[in-house]
Order: sequence, then structure tokens, then C-alpha cells
Amino acid sequence: MDGLGIRKDEEKAFEWFLKSELSENLFTQNENERKNFKWLLKLAIENNWTAQNNLGRCYQYGIEIYKNEKKAFEWYFRSAVAGYALGQYNLGNCYANAVGTSKDETKAFEWYLKSAKGGNATAQNNLGDCYRLGKGIDKDEAKAVEWYLKSAAAGCVQGQCNLGDCYRLGKGIDKDEIKAFELYLKAAKSESETAQNNLGDCYRLGKGTDKDEKKAFEWYLKSAFAGYAKGQCNLGDCYRFGKGTDKDKKKAFEWYLKSAAAGCAQGQCNLGDCYYYGKGVNKDETKAFEWYLKSAIAGCAQGQYNLGYCYYYGKGIDKDETKAFEWYLKAANGENATAQNNLGDCYRLGKGIDKDETKAFEWYLKSAFAGYAKGQCNLGDCYQFGKGTDKDEKKAFEWYLRSASGGCAQGQCNLGDCYANAVGTDKNEIKAFGWYFKSAVAGCAKGQYNLGDCYRLGKGTDKDEIKAFDWYLNAAEGGNKMAQSKMEDYLAV
Repeated sequence: MDGLGIRKDEEKAFEWFLKSELSENLFTQNENERKNFKWLLKLAIENNWTAQNNLGRCYQYGIEIYKNEKKAFEWYFRSAVAGYALGQYNLGNCYANAVGTSKDETKAFEWYLKSAKGGNATAQNNLGDCYRLGKGIDKDEAKAVEWYLKSAAAGCVQGQCNLGDCYRLGKGIDKDEIKAFELYLKAAKSESETAQNNLGDCYRLGKGTDKDEKKAFEWYLKSAFAGYAKGQCNLGDCYRFGKGTDKDKKKAFEWYLKSAAAGCAQGQCNLGDCYYYGKGVNKDETKAFEWYLKSAIAGCAQGQYNLGYCYYYGKGIDKDETKAFEWYLKAANGENATAQNNLGDCYRLGKGIDKDETKAFEWYLKSAFAGYAKGQCNLGDCYQFGKGTDKDEKKAFEWYLRSASGGCAQGQCNLGDCYANAVGTDKNEIKAFGWYFKSAVAGCAKGQYNLGDCYRLGKGTDKDEIKAFDWYLNAAEGGNKMAQSKMEDYLAV
């Protein structure tokens, strides 16, 4: 009798609990949906692990009931404690993303581990992320690979993509671009937009497969249409530069806009370029500045450099050399070689910071070693004139040679000077003429003036007054003071 009474009390308690849940949380008026929810709730209360997890999902995403992340967490917790791998994975996500509870990366790791050991492929991938990024556990790239391997083998496309990254970059395992390509291909065929973008990279760069810009374009297109912001940015690049498709500046702008709006920092930077140069849209330096700002704040080194440039020259914003220096510094620390060179300029000229030739030399050195031709030229100047370092004409010549070979017009002119005046190398007027000619054709006013001298005096070439005059004129129009003086002499005759 007592047992029956207790059972009736439990049934009444459940009915009251159910009514409470239905009245407070259930918004659907569909009778079948209400019955389904009632049945799901009953199973969850009876400790059915799957039902508890599914009920948590209903609360988390507001499926047929009002969204309630705290209750979602509670039901995931019950499912997880009961040993259900999917519930453990979802509970790990709650801790990782502060869903219904405080963020706790250590607890997230612990629940991902339980779920991963229970065979959940997505949890195995997330556990790999924890080891790769040092989230909730010490960073261990080798263990990250172990879990990505398990996840990939179980068919998780994100695990396949992440394992591909490890092979591509040699993180936690020997570098193998072919295996990376194969894994990206598997994941891409399973509709992973990230893998589709990465596969596009492989075809564009010839990594793990033959270079094929058309195939790169096709995979970027798939990724972009799937909504992946980085894929949209890369597709914009294809249209911008005519890689794998016809050049189309308007389409480039449209895809950069989608990418930027989705939060891709590089897409925001590229969109800024469109506005700055008027490519695919009307030129608007103010909008260019605004998008560079978004990109810079998001951590894009190129965006930070471009923002510094805007402040330095007053493009789309009031000129501010101090802010220019600050953004160049951020970009330079982000390994942007152009920013490293410009930061050297700031220190050399005392723009936005106190003048410091030693620091200027240090930043030019970084830029030069990163392969930036203008930085190599400036480093050559430091060695030639002993600015921020000991004077060394041989090193000056070597860096001018690198800069000139890299296409820097000023470096070509300076290399010509070295050959003309035996600076760090033997005197050779023919080679001097050759480098002055390259510099002049590239638009360097000083190189044009020097080439004019070569023709006027017959240095390294046959004497030719007409050609001398033409090159002096070009140099004068380019602002070279010596050439302008020379033109006055011609006109006075």
C-alpha cells in the first residue's frame, strides 16, 4: 500500500514537473511536437542517456522550446556523467565555449578526453585541438597528431583537415605535402569548406600535387559558396589577379566584401585595397582606412601596415606619425617585411619616434633578410655610410646587389654607383651603365640622371647628347634637382 502511494506521488510529481516545463519552456502548439517533447522529457527523467543529450540540444538551440543554455548544460551533464560519449562531447563544448556555465578549458579537455576514449570522432578532433593549442593541457603537437589520426580514420572531416595541416606544416609529425593533399581531398569531397579552401591552396601553390590555377579556382569557388570567409577571400584574389579565371575586379570586390563582412581579416585588408585604389568600386580613401582598421585590429599584419601607411601619409584620416609608427611596429612584429623597412625609416628620420640609427639598422636588417628589396637597399645605405653600424663598403655592395636583383630601382641605381666609383667592388663603367639603365627604365629619377651623365660623357656606352638630354628631362620631371639644374643649363644655351 505504501509502495503504491509512493509510486503515485512520483507520478504526480512528474506530471507537475512536466506541466511546469511545458508551460514555461514549450512554445510549439503542434500537438505531435508537444507529445514528442513530453516523451523525450519522460525518457530523460528516467535516465535515458540519449534522451538527456537530445533534451540538452533542444534547450541549447531552442528546438520546439525556448532557448535555455543553463538547462542545456544540466541535461548534457546528466548524459555525460552517465557515460554517453556524445553527451560528454557536448558538455566539453559547454565548458569550452561558456554555454550555460563558466568557461573552463581544463574541464573541457577532461570531457573531450572521456568522449574521445568512448569513440566520438569529433571529440577526438577537439582533443587534438586542445593538445595543439595548449587548451586545458600542456601543448603537445605529437599527441595532437595522435588524436587527429584517430578522428580522421573514423571519418571526421575536421579531423582529416587538421591532420592535413599537421602534415603540411610538419607539426607533430614529419612534413609530407602529398599526405596533406590527400587528406584535404578526402575532407573536401565530404563538403568541408575549410578543406576545400586548403585544397585550393595546394593546387595554387603546387603543394603535394601539380600546380593548377584552374583547379585552385574551382575549389575556392566551392569553399566560398559554402560560406567560408577565407575561401571567399582567396576567390576574390583569383578574380583580382586573373588566376584560374578571367580577371574581374568587380567580382573580386564582391567576394572580398562577403569575406570581410564574415570577419576574415585578410578579406578586410583586401577590401580596403579595392577602396584605396578604386578597383571594382569607386575610390574612397576613407572607406579604405575603415576596412584597414578592422583588419588591423583583427591582427592582419598587412592590414596593420596599410593602416600605418594611411596615418603616415594622411590617407582617409588625419596625418599622425606617432600612430603610423605604432601600427608599423605591430605589423613589423608580425613579420611584415615592408613594415619592418618602414619602421626603419621612422627610426632613421625620427618620424613618430625619437631618431635612432641603430634601431633603424636593426629593422632594415630584418626586412632585408625577409627578402624585401627596398629594405635590402636601405641596409646597403647603412653599411655604405656607417649609419647605425660600422661602415663596410663590401657589405653595402652585396646588399645593393640583392636589392637590384630583386627589382628595386633605387638599389639598381646604388649598385650602378658602386661600379662607377669602385665602392665595395672593382670599377666597371659598363656594368655601372647597365644598372643605371635598369634603374632609369624602372622610373628612378636619380638613375635617370646618372644614365644621362653616362650618355653625355660616354661612360660605359657611346656618347649620345640626344639620349643624354632625354634622360635628364625624364629625371627633371621626376623631381631630381640636379637634372632640373642641368635642364636650365640646356635652355640657357
